[in-house]
Amino acid sequence: MSVISLDNPRDSAERVVSELLRVPPAADELGRVFAAHGHLLHLVGGSVRDALLGRPTTGATGAGGAPADLDFATDARPERVLEITRGWAEATWEAGIAFGTVGLARRGLRFEITTYRSEAYDRQSRNPQVTYGDSLEADLSRRDFTVNAMAVSVPGHDFVDLFGGMADLARGVLRTPASPAASFDDDPLRILRAARFEATLGLTPVPELVEAMRARTERLAIVSPERIRDELRKLLLAADPVAGLERLVEIGVADIVLPEVAAMRMEIDEHHQHKDVYAHTLTVLRQAIALEEPGAPDEVLRWAALLHDIGKPRTRRHIPGGRVSFHHHEVVGRDMTRRRLAALHFPKDVTDAICRLVYLHLRFHGYGEGEWTDAAVRRYVHDAGPQLTRLHKLVRSDCTTRNRRKAAALSRTYDSLEERIADLAAREEIAAIRPELSGDDIMALLGLAPSRLVGQARAHMLEFRFECGLVGREAAEAELFRWAREHEVPIPDA
Repeated sequence: MSVISLDNPRDSAERVVSELLRVPPAADELGRVFAAHGHLLHLVGGSVRDALLGRPTTGATGAGGAPADLDFATDARPERVLEITRGWAEATWEAGIAFGTVGLARRGLRFEITTYRSEAYDRQSRNPQVTYGDSLEADLSRRDFTVNAMAVSVPGHDFVDLFGGMADLARGVLRTPASPAASFDDDPLRILRAARFEATLGLTPVPELVEAMRARTERLAIVSPERIRDELRKLLLAADPVAGLERLVEIGVADIVLPEVAAMRMEIDEHHQHKDVYAHTLTVLRQAIALEEPGAPDEVLRWAALLHDIGKPRTRRHIPGGRVSFHHHEVVGRDMTRRRLAALHFPKDVTDAICRLVYLHLRFHGYGEGEWTDAAVRRYVHDAGPQLTRLHKLVRSDCTTRNRRKAAALSRTYDSLEERIADLAAREEIAAIRPELSGDDIMALLGLAPSRLVGQARAHMLEFRFECGLVGREAAEAELFRWAREHEVPIPDA
């Protein structure tokens, strides 16, 4: 992490301003609009923090090339913000107006302007109670962490750091502007956010912050699943998600938001015949990240790596000789994964992809020394579907043995499987295997209306495709008629 030196505070401030001058001119234009109407406008939050860290200033592009937000604080109320920016903004959105936030767009950039505010949860509510403030100082004091409680005026670029955020960045520590207890009582989600900043920026929470996190884990019960989900997704996409996850497990937060992960901390048996599943999982996650394309974190792969063994605690059985088995943990783990992601309101497509990987992560271990038939290889590709590339990475990451000879042998064996997949793909279409006869073909050939029988016939033809590959239309029809006779399905006269 590149942080500016504090040896010369004046030089540091000048360098901050220099970095912030890279903010798009539209931000200064917006500041002049507010000033002309008698209001103050300050750039706050991540843009200021990232300038100090030497990271690219937000506002250029976000994930996937989409424009990212520039966050501002103002003394103007939301209705006033809409009024004074009418004609300047090319688009506006009011989804957050109940929380004091107005969104604007201009020249491909997005701006979020939030009225000075304070917000706190009551003991029963899932939503913050928002009240407006009257000063920038009060607004900054109720922000989550000192590193996010700095501001720069626009267009003047006066730097405001009332709580030592710049010094905390230089020391690599995470603190709150107010007392940690008060901060987490105001918004318990900040407990998760602290772990995310540890994972994202490498900032270590100070001891009093950690103790407040630990003491208030139960407060997360009032936070909506969607907000918890969003923080966890950001944490998994961080530079070092393991650091954040270890913090959540250590302080007991994982027991609430990801109990299946915390449950993997199983005792190693006295003969050391199986690994600590939790430590193994974190290693798998690190190794999966190492296989990602540079600069392209893969959320589905990371979640699959984290959750692939969550079925082990429930399936652990002690067997003679001091050994331990986890039979069918991939099936149990898939179902547990689906329930957990559903509870967090994950999108269905993301959930389906992760569950497929969890379910299939053990399939390769039946490959042995390459004894699989071509039919088995086709099934492997078919069952993986669009997740095949991720499955390759997950399986390779799942090898955490310290025995170099064993690790090398497993790697060579998987190389062999990938080579066989490539060889089959060169000879036939296996990326999206389908029967050579469609459902319409089957109905026409057998004179059937849409029915369960058509589905059974198609399932048989898919199995035939797995076993025999591409055989041509004539041979496929002959197999369909053979199946029909075997199942006493009348065959129309040719």
